[in-house]
Amino acid sequence: MPQQQQPPAPVLIKDVRVFDAVDAGRDLSETTSVLIQDRRIKEIGEMDPPAGSVLIEGGGRVLVPGLSDAHVHLFAIGSTLAGLTTGTTGAGYYNALAEAERMLMRGFTTVRDMAGDVSPLRKVLDAGTFPGPRIYPSQAAISQTSGHGDFSNVYDDANTFSCGSHPRAEQIGFLRVADGRDQVLAAVREQLKRGASQIKVMAGGGVSSAYDPLDALQYTPDELRAAVDAATDWGTYVCAHVYSDEGIRRAVAAGVTSIEHGHLAAGFDTIELMADKGVWLSTQPFVESDHEYADPGRAAKNKQVCEGVANTFRWAREAGTKIAFGTDLLLEPEKAGLQNEMLTRLSTFFGFPPADALRIATSGNAELFRLAGERDPYKAARLGEITVGAWADVLLVEGDPTRDLTVLGDPDKNLAVIIKDGRIHKNLLG
Repeated sequence: MPQQQQPPAPVLIKDVRVFDAVDAGRDLSETTSVLIQDRRIKEIGEMDPPAGSVLIEGGGRVLVPGLSDAHVHLFAIGSTLAGLTTGTTGAGYYNALAEAERMLMRGFTTVRDMAGDVSPLRKVLDAGTFPGPRIYPSQAAISQTSGHGDFSNVYDDANTFSCGSHPRAEQIGFLRVADGRDQVLAAVREQLKRGASQIKVMAGGGVSSAYDPLDALQYTPDELRAAVDAATDWGTYVCAHVYSDEGIRRAVAAGVTSIEHGHLAAGFDTIELMADKGVWLSTQPFVESDHEYADPGRAAKNKQVCEGVANTFRWAREAGTKIAFGTDLLLEPEKAGLQNEMLTRLSTFFGFPPADALRIATSGNAELFRLAGERDPYKAARLGEITVGAWADVLLVEGDPTRDLTVLGDPDKNLAVIIKDGRIHKNLLG
């Protein structure tokens, strides 16, 4: 376990308007000051700088909680598919480490990783050894044979019948193929042993996978319930990758807590069912150009998914379904910077008022993350808000993102200060 660095010096941020991300009736506070001490928000209000503190003159700028992304792949966004499948595991970790810093400097102070062996990375980032966001790991995503997580060759025997080695995606801890209740139980427990804070299963067809059409149902109800049973025994929850209407309903009936994607829901009733059952919609504001596929089959699936985005968001707002924001960028490192642009689309493309979109990407995502319960690595304080006692993850912004979310689309220019865990990672104000 890496040794935790000493807590940084107290920081007093003066003359700022605070977006606390909690009070839905108020977007910004009057001008005030925020004291950060011992890695948390210590006090909010007018005060003198404590002895030995760092003083940041906010100049009337807006202070917001650090952003969060509910669906990242740190191990896969920093590398290409060829790099992961033919390179060494070490190269993948180095790329993930580099991308973690870039993600933090884009203002994302917390992420939920939805496939990849990132528990070791979380530990070194939490210790302050390297810069990067807080991570909620899922470890390997769990898939049936021929499912969205089966990246074996078409001529390979299924794991159930084979005594040979597993495909590279399983060897590096990105995926785990498991069939039947017993194997699913073992696969879930394996990820929990390796540090997962929540579990991800593949419950329907996917775009990037070779064998499964989008409408394919994956995992029987009993297999899905097995995953939920094993996760519940550890006090946490299951997320399900699924697009199709019937797949969503099967996952909800099995007790899944979070639907990842859901873009091909057939109508309002399915999204309303999620609201009635308290199931989260962790979805992504995709446009077709976010991902590129050389083969016509996967390109067509990508187009179909993107055509469903607007309806999914609209139905979720109308139904009162809890929405989490994520990006799901992977295997195209040059596109990692789309993370901020995708956040701004919540307002510019998909109809959310800027302040509501900002709440989704801060306190809203944090509410979902907390469902990890005792598996929550950051349960000692609250994330995604600027309240006394919360973790000190804050951004000082040029412009007002509660009125114009697009200012967050240019983090190099408009993020004047980035603080994570009480430590200053960027300060353009001197």
